[in-house]
Amino acid sequence: MTRIAIYPGSFDPPTRGHEDLIRRSLLLADRLIVGVAVNAAKQPLFSTGERLDMLRKAVDGDPRLEFVALEG
Repeated sequence: MTRIAIYPGSFDPPTRGHEDLIRRSLLLADRLIVGVAVNAAKQPLFSTGERLDMLRKAVDGDPRLEFVALEG
């Protein structure tokens, strides 16, 4: 059975702490979905696309990771 974990957050901006939690999560789960939240009530520093790109680059394209934008 595949263990799937979800890590939601605004990641605005992504930090080394976020990167550390992503990497450590892969010790507990076979696959991790990182959800970048879109909060219409806040004025973000970076666009959703920029935050997704920064997170992808920070973890060197690990195939066990999936990055998605979350709304609602």
